[in-house]
Amino acid sequence: MSFKEKVIYQIYPKSFLDTNQDGVGDLPGIKQKMPYLKQLGVDMVWLSPIYSSPQKDNGYDVADYTAINPTFGTMEDFDNLMAAANEQGIEIMLDMVFNHVSTEYEWFQKALAGEKKYQDYFILRDEPTDWVSKFGGNAWAPFGETGRYYLHLFDKTQADLNWRNPEVREELFKVLRFWMAKGVKGFRFDVINLIGKDEVLKDCAENDGKPAYTDRPITHEFLQMMNQATFGQDTEMITVGEMSFTTVKECILYTKPDREELNMTFNFHHLKVDYKDGKKWTQMPFDFAKLKELFHTWGTQMSEESGWNALFWNNHDQPRALNRFIDVDNYRVAGAKMLASAIHLSRGTPYIYMGEEIGMLDPDYDSMEQYVDVESLNAYQELLDAGKTEKAAFEIVKAKSRDNSRTPMQWDNERYSGFSQVAPWLTIGRSAAEINVAKELQEGSIFKYYQQLIKLRKQYPVISDGSYEAFLPEHPQIYGYVRRLAEHSLLVINNFFAEETTIELPEEFLAGDVLIGNYAVENITREFTLKPYQTMAIYY
Repeated sequence: MSFKEKVIYQIYPKSFLDTNQDGVGDLPGIKQKMPYLKQLGVDMVWLSPIYSSPQKDNGYDVADYTAINPTFGTMEDFDNLMAAANEQGIEIMLDMVFNHVSTEYEWFQKALAGEKKYQDYFILRDEPTDWVSKFGGNAWAPFGETGRYYLHLFDKTQADLNWRNPEVREELFKVLRFWMAKGVKGFRFDVINLIGKDEVLKDCAENDGKPAYTDRPITHEFLQMMNQATFGQDTEMITVGEMSFTTVKECILYTKPDREELNMTFNFHHLKVDYKDGKKWTQMPFDFAKLKELFHTWGTQMSEESGWNALFWNNHDQPRALNRFIDVDNYRVAGAKMLASAIHLSRGTPYIYMGEEIGMLDPDYDSMEQYVDVESLNAYQELLDAGKTEKAAFEIVKAKSRDNSRTPMQWDNERYSGFSQVAPWLTIGRSAAEINVAKELQEGSIFKYYQQLIKLRKQYPVISDGSYEAFLPEHPQIYGYVRRLAEHSLLVINNFFAEETTIELPEEFLAGDVLIGNYAVENITREFTLKPYQTMAIYY
């Protein structure tokens, strides 16, 4: 089965299921729930980092690429998880954080101790540039007592690796071979478009320095080297690159099959449409026209140029999409299905983030004391410093915090939602009694809808392989598109608002069949009125 037909499920291990009752999710917990994932129908499970780490950035600060963090279990637990996944016909994708390592990594410690070989594993300079870290502040920090500085595009405990050094590349390729030998069939590469820094680093005031280190031409060369040396030798491997501050043009190059780089890319532009003036820690209604324009631009251009998108609404760094785009008080179920259809029927590989398949919501916390995410705590302080009241600052954090998606999975309506028997590392969401797996499987319809979407991708080649063209691009409420393959076409229509709207359907689809939708459709008429958050797909 091609990666175009597969559906991938993301797990944030810390929050999935706690089996040893320490309040933190673990690998045996993921193993235990493999039958549930099989029931849903997903083909592959992506695990956020499970490696040894001081956890300054939730595991994205890796201290050893081939060791399991004891919080999550042991290597034996990992092997058992792999076996359980294989039994269910599910593959495993691991998160590879190859732009940087923790400053506790042995390589960095040896570099600090004066070993020249390891100093060349990092980006050291006598004079820092004016670049700004993505976590705020200077992107350079003093390298011990040497008078030199090391680059850290993220936290100062995350030192950027020098990919221009062939020894660094070979060390990282060895890591991939290690996990491939264990049967891992997918890799998600964290901020991989930042690995190719220029040889001569210069000041760059524009966008905090991003143009100086993002999507540089040499990045493509590095990815081609990595492909040839590792995963490219296995045609069944699936690779996805997380692309920071990227463009369609670059993502076409990263994913065009004949370039032999990656299978697909994540971009985040569509999840910034509720950023006022482009700034995250603000509040505004989402800009639907912008959202649609982005989907159509990426969908059309990637289709025309043979690129491939990773499609998603949710992940461990984003608030729940339901809270961002839907009137959840009145239309949570219809809205959840509409959002799912919008991406699962589109051109690209869909990703489901844990809890999405039951319509989980943001936790609806009461106070800042319940948040643990360092980015959220810093943002709250910065908002206060900028003159916001405590109430106003809290409301912004409540809407935008990464903790919104990191709350423990809601399995049942027991005290700690079936996640653990002790208080979890992060407070359970307020909706857990009403929204949980047990209740959803018994009487809900969102999970069943996801099952149906996953099956359709495998049954209809027009969904997995068809082209993409925009439908009614100027309509103020509708996000629609047409997929075409050979003699078949699929029209997908999504009403993104709580108000009805009437549209005119194209002649060719009037004789078609409704493949899926969130409302019963008696018959397809030329003038068609869509109910609040209605979605439907007409196949002809």
